[in-house]
Amino acid sequence: METMERVMDTAAEKISSRRAALLLGGSALAGLALMGSRAQAQSATVTDADILNFALNLEYLEAQFYTLATTGKTIDQLGIGITGPNGQAGGTVTVKANAMVPFTTPLLQQYAMETATEEQNHVKFLRAALGSSAVAMPNIDLMNSFNALAVAAGLGASFDPFASETNFLLGAFIFEDVGVTAYNGAAGLLSNPTYLDKAAGILAVEAYHAGSIRTRIYAAGSVAQAASAKIAAARALLDGTNNDDIGVGTASGGAATVVDADANAMVFSRSTSQVLKIVYGGGITGGAFFPNGLNGTIK
Repeated sequence: METMERVMDTAAEKISSRRAALLLGGSALAGLALMGSRAQAQSATVTDADILNFALNLEYLEAQFYTLATTGKTIDQLGIGITGPNGQAGGTVTVKANAMVPFTTPLLQQYAMETATEEQNHVKFLRAALGSSAVAMPNIDLMNSFNALAVAAGLGASFDPFASETNFLLGAFIFEDVGVTAYNGAAGLLSNPTYLDKAAGILAVEAYHAGSIRTRIYAAGSVAQAASAKIAAARALLDGTNNDDIGVGTASGGAATVVDADANAMVFSRSTSQVLKIVYGGGITGGAFFPNGLNGTIK
C-alpha cells in the first residue's frame, strides 16, 4: 500500500506532461520504448505453457470480476474449472457480499454480460489448451486491492467497483488495458504458431473490451475521466517504464484520448515482470489483486 501511495502521488504530477509528449509526437522515443519493453519480455527463457499459464492467471482475475459484477457469483459457482494439476484446489475470491452491480443502463448491462461470457470462455479455452498443465486459480482480492488503490489515488477511503455503473467502468478500466499490453508483450515469446494465432485472437477481443470501456468512461464525464487518468499514470509508474499509458479525456487540440496508444498509434507492450508489478500493486511476490502471487512458473 505504501508503494501505491507513493506511485499515485507522483502519478498525478505526470499526467499532463506525458499526454503532451505523446500528442506532440516523439516517434523515435516511442519506438525505442516499445523495443525496450519487448526486449525485456524476451530476456527470460520460458515455455509456451508458462506463457499460457501466466495468461490464465490474468483471465481468472478478469472472469471473476465480470462474472461477479453481472451475476453476483464466482465462475466456479457457474461450473467453470479453477483446479490445478493433480486436483490442486483453486484459490478463493475476496469480495463483498452481493457483488452484483446495480445496473441502471440496459445497454451497459448487456455489454457487461457479454464481456463476462467472453472472459469465462478465455479461461475455458486456456485450460483446455493446457490440459493437465493448467494451473489452479490463485487467491484473488477484489475488495482490499481496490480500497488501497482508492486511498492512494485520493478517491476516498474506499472504492467499491460493484457499487455503481461508473465504479464498475473504472474497475474494468484497470484490468483491460493491462490485459491488452500483456498479450502484446507475451506474443513474441510463443514458439508454437497455433498458440500465437490464438493469443492474437484473445488480444483482439481484449482490445475490443478496452476500447468499449474507455469509450463509456469518456461518455461518463469529467469526474470519471480524471479518475482514469490517475489510474493510467499509476500503472505507467508501477511497471517501472513510465510509458505513455494515458487515461481517458480530451487532449489540448480537442481530440479524445480514448485509444491508449503510443505516438505511432500502436498499442505498447508490457513484459511479464512489468505486468506483475501492476497487478501486485508494487509488491514483489504478491499483493493487490493477487495477495499470494500467481500460480505457475512466471510469478
